[in-house]
Amino acid sequence: MEGGPKARGAAWAGDGLARAHAHCARVTRRASSNFYYAFFLLPAERRRALCAVYAFCRFIDDIADRQSVREPGALLARWREELDRVFAGAPTHPISRALADSVARFGLRRELFEEIIAGVEMDLTLKRYQSFEGLKVYCYRVASAVGLICIEIFGYRNPATRSYAEQLGIAFQLTNILRDVGEDARRDRIYLPLEDLERFSVSEEEVLRGVFSPRFQRLMEFQALRAQQHYQAARRHLAPEDRASMASAEAMRRIYSALLERIRRSGYRVLSRRHSLSTARKLAVVGAAWLDSRLGGRLRVAGA
Repeated sequence: MEGGPKARGAAWAGDGLARAHAHCARVTRRASSNFYYAFFLLPAERRRALCAVYAFCRFIDDIADRQSVREPGALLARWREELDRVFAGAPTHPISRALADSVARFGLRRELFEEIIAGVEMDLTLKRYQSFEGLKVYCYRVASAVGLICIEIFGYRNPATRSYAEQLGIAFQLTNILRDVGEDARRDRIYLPLEDLERFSVSEEEVLRGVFSPRFQRLMEFQALRAQQHYQAARRHLAPEDRASMASAEAMRRIYSALLERIRRSGYRVLSRRHSLSTARKLAVVGAAWLDSRLGGRLRVAGA
């Protein structure tokens, strides 16, 4: 973390702030994430704020995932301290400088950023989840909290949109978990609830060794149906008056729903490969989401 608590005001305003936002935009663009394409639908000011939030989330997540980080717990603790500086207007890191500007512009709540850090901390100590209820806490922290931040930047009128963001975040994270079963297993992580493994007679060892079987397929189908239920719940909570402002969120929903459908069509062959959508497919889905926001939700796209 560059600088220190004395790097205030003019030290990160003007050109310094512009460079901080440019850094966050580069982080988001390099990641080529599903979120990056959905940001195309936003005006410049909101897009900058979303890139700052994404860069923060990516940086925090990498602390737990990168083996090169020697003391991830201590580094996360330092980022909790950096949040103090963000909300005091004295950030010291390029990402937190952009984040401080976004917090000030859109009134973003600190407790949601705290939840994100708490979720990443869970990855440092938990490699298994006994039940879905336990996993749901993790999903809320690393995904729903992000969604609740995002909708403040998008702008909304109906309080039900907060439930939309919560449900959508859980659905996104469950889709990520399904996509990354093989990758996570190679890190000795299993995010599929152990109670569900037992229900479908799939052992932890089989998951870790990448054993594909009809039992594993049934287990994955059960997880996919659960994710789909959360996508459906999210759609029920999206009020008509907020459809236009949630165009980017709806683009992300369509992208992740299409990804889930691709995983399904593969027969849940996720143990040795990581499924993704092409750039062209993502852009087509984003375009459909934009058009749908103008048509009041009447456009339907296969797999979305």
